[in-house]
Amino acid sequence: MIPRYSRPEMTEIWEPATRFRIWFEIEAHAASAMAEIGVIPKEAAEVIWDKGGKAQFDVARIDEIERITKHDVIAFLTHLAEFVGPEARFIHQGMTSSDILDTCLNVQLTRAADILLGDIDRLLEALKKRALEHKDTLTIGRSHGIHAEPTTFGVKLAFAYAEFQRARVRLEAARADIATCAISGAVGTFANIDPRVENYVAEKMGLTPEPVSTQVIPRDRHAMFFATLGVIASSLERLATEVRHLQRTEVLEAEEYFSPGQKGSSAMPHKRNPVLTENVTGLARIVRGYVTPALENVALWHERDISHSSVERMIGPDATVTLDFALNRMAGVIEKLVVYPENMQKNLDRLGGLHNSQRVLLALTQAGVSREDAYRLVQRNAMKTWETGADFLAELKADADVVASVPAAELDEMFDLGYHTKHVETIFKRVFG
Repeated sequence: MIPRYSRPEMTEIWEPATRFRIWFEIEAHAASAMAEIGVIPKEAAEVIWDKGGKAQFDVARIDEIERITKHDVIAFLTHLAEFVGPEARFIHQGMTSSDILDTCLNVQLTRAADILLGDIDRLLEALKKRALEHKDTLTIGRSHGIHAEPTTFGVKLAFAYAEFQRARVRLEAARADIATCAISGAVGTFANIDPRVENYVAEKMGLTPEPVSTQVIPRDRHAMFFATLGVIASSLERLATEVRHLQRTEVLEAEEYFSPGQKGSSAMPHKRNPVLTENVTGLARIVRGYVTPALENVALWHERDISHSSVERMIGPDATVTLDFALNRMAGVIEKLVVYPENMQKNLDRLGGLHNSQRVLLALTQAGVSREDAYRLVQRNAMKTWETGADFLAELKADADVVASVPAAELDEMFDLGYHTKHVETIFKRVFG
């Protein structure tokens, strides 16, 4: 985790102090459950909660113990025993390290997912507000980077809104999938611990019991979680790339807000660069880069190996922290995005009406001209406009073969921009309800 691209609420989830507190809660809830079913004395569970709950776990002390034990969970349990005293012998009864590690990781991932869902909500709110604001703001649509047909800037933003609505649904599903708990012992058979303990801990930690575990919770759940983060990152990059293209000097239909005192270049004082969306693009690559390691963690040896462990210690914090930062940065970009409708209109007019070529093509076919001939007639006039800057409508009217099938008056009607936006309301109702 790099502070430059981190937000405190998310990083706190992954701090050692948070992790050790979650470990304690899992152990203490397990002790309470075992006390309820008579496995350990109720007084022991009360002491564990009382003394452990008041403890200020010393990360440096745990690290010191681990340097000797070479085992992080044992180091923690040893340190916990220093607070709890003799009743510490009842902690971790019948449990294995992965019961603590996996349940804790899933608690952290669900908490991270809740923050990310809030981030998506902020971005959705910004997209909706700006989409409604520019619902009827005409702009040229582009395919292959080349002028195609008119759309509105609001439709562009509605497209992004719908995409992040899907992202939210996927993340909700991924959160539900990852929110499981395993307190099932050395190979998942509950040989030395009652399944009721797992049920109890799961309920207290806001999770559900893993239906069947080995020594670990199956990693297909984690793979899906990180894959979902990767897809969300790709959606962020798509939106960021759109803004970057629209900010190019030759286009300049929209640009990131440039604050007073901001500098764009150490060499060129005139520069206003799309640094925020370029940053989001780079961060999206980082998040996607963690998907493949998560997929490779699925195939573990037999009931468990630890090849996944080092991976998850890195990708858990890094992927969630990075995506959290990127989502909030993108929301800020959209909230403050500077839009230039006059430049949109200027670019729309730049090709002399060529964006109406399909409508003329269809009119010729409906008038009885074969599609091949109609295409040839429209294209030959379009290419004159493309190459010489001539007015497309004027060229069509001067073409005897065209007006023989579609009179000049009808051609005039085909250059009405309202034709291209007549279903915008339908699109908005589908997207926003």
